[in-house]
Amino acid sequence: MQQSENGSVTVKNLEAAFAGESMAHIKYLYFAKLCREMGDIESAQAFEATAAQEVQHAFGHLDLLFPKARMSPAQCLEMAIEGETYEYSEMYPQFRHMAMQEKNEAAVREFDEQIAESIEHADYFQGVLEKAAKRFAALARVEERHANHYKDALARVEVGRKVA
Repeated sequence: MQQSENGSVTVKNLEAAFAGESMAHIKYLYFAKLCREMGDIESAQAFEATAAQEVQHAFGHLDLLFPKARMSPAQCLEMAIEGETYEYSEMYPQFRHMAMQEKNEAAVREFDEQIAESIEHADYFQGVLEKAAKRFAALARVEERHANHYKDALARVEVGRKVA
């Protein structure tokens, strides 16, 4: 199953459920942080335990959206690059524009930071993808040398059989 490219209502629902579980996870970690700062360790621990469960729920949705059998490291990196690029080229600039119109300087600064970080993330993932491609190419050359070595050895054995 891929993301909602196929228009499936179930896929859209899984994406929404993933977003909700992910948001709950971060929100509960934030609430835990606040509770700890206020000295309420018991409430903080309750939020942290629930946040951990929310991550597992989100992973369950991702298992259906991006089945392991259909994924590769290159696909994961390409999807991450695509997501980060969307963030810095479309999403955050639009959010920043609205914050400027509303004269919310704190939000403008936050969106500016996120744009810069999303660019860094996309560049980082691109570098990892390029390194992986180089490693794969080098590995392919090594494997080709091994294969040629075995072919040569087999040819020598076959010539030896014919002579004998």
